[in-house]
Amino acid sequence: MAFLIDEAFLPATLTAPPMTDQQFADFCADHPDLSFETTATGEIIVMPPSFSKTGARNLDLCMQLGIWARQDGRGVASDFSTGYLLPNGARRSPDASWTSKEAIRQLSESSREGYWHLCPAFVVELRSPSDRLPVLRAKMREYIDNGALLGWLIDPEARTVEVYRPDGDAMLLEGVDTISGEGPLAGFCLDLRTIWEPLA
Repeated sequence: MAFLIDEAFLPATLTAPPMTDQQFADFCADHPDLSFETTATGEIIVMPPSFSKTGARNLDLCMQLGIWARQDGRGVASDFSTGYLLPNGARRSPDASWTSKEAIRQLSESSREGYWHLCPAFVVELRSPSDRLPVLRAKMREYIDNGALLGWLIDPEARTVEVYRPDGDAMLLEGVDTISGEGPLAGFCLDLRTIWEPLA
C-alpha cells in the first residue's frame, strides 16, 4: 500500500481494510520514514518524524523510566517506537510506557513476540509543537479506558503535566521540576528539568 504525502499535510488520517498484526507491521516497514497508529475504528494515523528537540526529550524520558524499571524489576519500560494493540482494537505507540512482567507473561506466545495485546499500566505522551492538545487528551482518556492505571501528558513548552487516573478527571500540575509515580509506578521519580530544557 504505497503512497506519498507531503509533510505539510501531516499528521494525516487514512482509511484501510482491517489488518492483522503482521499486515500492519509489513505496512509500517514499507514506509520507514513515517510512524503509524490506528484508531479503534480502523483509521490509520500517519505521523511525521519528531522534531529534533522533541526526540531528545523523548530519549531522556525513556532513559529515566528504563533505568528505574531495570532497578525495580517488576516490569518492562518501552520507548516511543513500541506498538500495542489495545483492548478496543486501536494500535497505539505512547511516547513512554511501563508494563508489568506479570501482565506480559499472561499473553499468548505470538503476542509476546509481536505487538502486545494489552494496554500498558503506565503511559506518557510528550507534546511536540505540532501536536494538538485535544487529540492528545483523547488519547490519554483512551489509555485509561483501556486499562492504564496512570498516565502523564507532558507539555514542555507550557511546563505542565496532566495526570490521568481511572478514578477521576485529569489533574494539572504547573511549575514542577519533578513528578513522582504512584500505584504500579511507586518509587519512580521523573526529573523534568531535562525535559523542560534538554540543551541546558
